[in-house]
Amino acid sequence: MFDIDKWQEIFSTISKNKLRTALTGFSVAWGIFMLIILLGSGTGLENGVEEQFADDATNSLWIYARQTTKAYRGYNSGRQIRFTNEDYDRIKHSIEQADHITGRFYISSSNTTNYKNNFGTYEIRSVHPGHQYLENTIITEGRYINELDLDQYSKVAVIGNLIKQDLFKNGENPIGEYIKVGNIPFKVVGVFTDKGGEGEMRKIYLPITTAQRVFNGANRIHQLMFTMGDATIDESKQIEEQIQAEFAQAHHFDPEDQRAIGINNSLEDYTRVQNLFLGIRIFIWIVGIGTIIAGIVGVGNIMMIVVKERTKEIGVRKALGATPRSIIGLILLESIVITSLAGYIGLVMGVGLLELVRANMPPSDFFMNPEANISIALTAVALLVFSGTLAGFIPARKAAAIKPIEALRDE
Repeated sequence: MFDIDKWQEIFSTISKNKLRTALTGFSVAWGIFMLIILLGSGTGLENGVEEQFADDATNSLWIYARQTTKAYRGYNSGRQIRFTNEDYDRIKHSIEQADHITGRFYISSSNTTNYKNNFGTYEIRSVHPGHQYLENTIITEGRYINELDLDQYSKVAVIGNLIKQDLFKNGENPIGEYIKVGNIPFKVVGVFTDKGGEGEMRKIYLPITTAQRVFNGANRIHQLMFTMGDATIDESKQIEEQIQAEFAQAHHFDPEDQRAIGINNSLEDYTRVQNLFLGIRIFIWIVGIGTIIAGIVGVGNIMMIVVKERTKEIGVRKALGATPRSIIGLILLESIVITSLAGYIGLVMGVGLLELVRANMPPSDFFMNPEANISIALTAVALLVFSGTLAGFIPARKAAAIKPIEALRDE
């Protein structure tokens, strides 16, 4: 392996056939390059879509109040369904898989929020403590809303990080300070950030019981949602059917009326996207491996030509005592050198292009951080080298089987 003479001979052979070797090496390098680019692009697309799901729990069910489209037991169609606190309790007690449950009661965005002389208009959501897990809210200071806040109708608020920057411009610690929503003071008990982007960090969360009382909401809830633990897709569909049936009975609409309430199954959506990306990954590997195989076939062909051109030389070597093993080793080593060098060049070019795109790519919601998994890339190169070895093995065995007397007669 480390015989200087052998390496010199290999590089001498390669230098005598520069164009042929370069074209063969290019086909191998191109195969690896395309595989890296395809894998990196697929990862970038997957990262972008994953980021869209990062804002909310992927095992959640969201229920929206809508209008009936069918008359039912004396009730006319076109009736607006209205959720109440009883619906929250209904989910809490009847859905066994529900682990984090919350309702939302929206407050008019016309309510201006201020702290001292700083003002702003923000979306205000009144929620239950489980909402933190539904929205993947990350508390950076203080705490989130808790059950005690609900029981005591506490006038507390959790504000987004950007609201903190808007209202507390002098660097004050917002925790313990009072902001006014409309003319109602609320004590800030927490500051949060959210992967959903800037829009999510310009929201204020209040205890739902407090907001219902203060803003004349009675027992009204605009929206309900909950996480389903480790429920499977089939189980989540059964939960959808259970919700449809129970809400139809409670709100007096036809159980077959699919427009009376809206149900969005995030688990189903997330699983569908994951299956889509599985198909994309399989397609990428099929295309990439097909391209690499084309390069490997090229290596095998060039080694066959090398053996043919050096038939007389191989015969002389065997006549002087060279063993079949040394002949095979020489041919295989040349094949490995070509595939390894070309594969490495393709790998570096592919990773380099991905890094260039990553550094200069404008922000995008559906494509971000394109990168190739380095372990996968190295595995691909290792397989390439192994394949190059196999590609050179058949010509090497043919070379080793040459009889000296026949080789010397070759023209």
